[in-house]
Amino acid sequence: MSEPIYTAAISAGRAMFAALRVKPIVSGASNIPDSGGAVIAMTHFGYLEFALVEWVTWLHNRRRIRFMAKKPVFDKPVVGWLMRSMKHISVDMTEGSDAYAAAVAALRGGELIGVFPEAGVSASFTVRELKTGAARLAAEAGVPLIPVAVWGGQRLMTKGHKVRMRERFGIPVTFAFGAPLSVSGDPRRATDELRSSLEHLVADLQREYPVDGTGKWWQPQELGGTAMSREDAAALEAERAARRAARGTTRGSTR
Repeated sequence: MSEPIYTAAISAGRAMFAALRVKPIVSGASNIPDSGGAVIAMTHFGYLEFALVEWVTWLHNRRRIRFMAKKPVFDKPVVGWLMRSMKHISVDMTEGSDAYAAAVAALRGGELIGVFPEAGVSASFTVRELKTGAARLAAEAGVPLIPVAVWGGQRLMTKGHKVRMRERFGIPVTFAFGAPLSVSGDPRRATDELRSSLEHLVADLQREYPVDGTGKWWQPQELGGTAMSREDAAALEAERAARRAARGTTRGSTR
């Protein structure tokens, strides 16, 4: 089916990455199904993984990914229209049942649904504890769960670090599409399996990355970089969650 708006968005993304001379290095692309539904569960180290993963998926087999994104994105006049036109799914963080049902229906209809099971960018550039939503979606829709690791994308744009434009040129971005996971039974067990797969994929990408990250802001501390530690990143995220909860309580008390 022709989707001119999504096609135009992909073309714009390809033009941007070409202008930046981004160098994609992809392994395991054959694990992306050529047809039928699947949950694409990605690592989240930067803000552009959604576009990067869609880019290499499109180059491989011309498939489109429908991403689940937070409702405030859809509330923006122009961006929201574009997101809805591309059939992405709005997620209300206070009431996610409608988004969950829409994602299951899309999966059963043969779509690829993209999710970030860490539910936020990892400031330590390590795989955080995962939410169970990706596994539950795959189980209910009866589709495979595809682990996808991206490394280097954080060097383009990420949380807590302002990347200067000249630093974005010629960056290698590596991708690993893992073997599909069949999900049934306990979603927590499947989620633990997903996290283990993502951690192994990331470790492989880091080991083979063509740029030495020693002393670099985008490299985890345990690999000789200067990124935020896992503990500090977790504490920072907990503080942010507490502030969001407090804002929600304040808004609720004024109704």
